[in-house]
Amino acid sequence: MNQTKIGNFIATKRKAKKLTQTELAEILGVSDRTIGNWENGRNMPDLSLLKPLCQELDITINELLSGKSLTSEEYPQKSEENLVKTLNYTNQKLSNKNKIIASLFFFFGLLLILSAITIFPSESSWGSIYSLIGLLISLIGLIIYFHHHRLIFKLVLSFSYLFLFMGVLLSLDYLNVKLNKEAPRFSCLTTTIDSTIYYNTLFYDVVRCHKNSPDETWHIIKNQKYDDNYIMNYCN
Repeated sequence: MNQTKIGNFIATKRKAKKLTQTELAEILGVSDRTIGNWENGRNMPDLSLLKPLCQELDITINELLSGKSLTSEEYPQKSEENLVKTLNYTNQKLSNKNKIIASLFFFFGLLLILSAITIFPSESSWGSIYSLIGLLISLIGLIIYFHHHRLIFKLVLSFSYLFLFMGVLLSLDYLNVKLNKEAPRFSCLTTTIDSTIYYNTLFYDVVRCHKNSPDETWHIIKNQKYDDNYIMNYCN
C-alpha cells in the first residue's frame, strides 16, 4: 500500500473540494495534524474513517486505497488488490501493536527484577518474590512477541527462558553469598539457633555463625538435611 500516493490523492481531492486541513479535520472529528500526516504519507486513516472521508471527498474507498481515480475497467481488478493490501496493512498494524505490548511487558519485567535485587536487602523474602514476578512478566512479553508461532515452539521457549534466567539469578545469588557475605535471596528455609542462622537453598546451604559479632563467619556447605546439633557443632 503506497501511503505517499494515497496521501497526495487525499490532498488533491481536499483542495478540489476547497477544504482546508482544519475544515476537513473538524468534519471527521480528528485533528488537522492527523490530516497532515495522512497527506504526507506518514499514516493511513483508520478503517472507521475510510467511509466518511471518501463521502466528503466524493471518491470511493477503492479509489482512495488505489491513490487515484479509477475507470470502470480498472475497478474490478483494483478492488481485489486493495482488499489484499488492506488485510496485509491491518495485520501489520496488529503485529506492530503486539510487538510494542510485548516489549513493554518484557522490559518492565526486567526492571522489576533489577529493582527487587537492588532495593530489598538480601534477608528480605520480598526481593525473591518480586524477582520471580518480574521473571513471569518478562516471559509473558516473550510469549506475546512470538504469539504467531506454534504451541510447541512457545513451550520450548518458555521453559528454556525460565531455566536460563533462573540459572542466572541463582548463580548471581551464589556469588553474592560467596563474595559479599550476604544472605541468599532464594533460600527455601531459614532457621535461627541462638546467634547462628542456617539458610537452606535449592542447591547449597549456608551457615552464618556468630551473627553480627567480630567472629562472624559464613560457610557454604553441601545441600542436605542437617539437625540443630550439627549446625551448632559446625560453628564451634
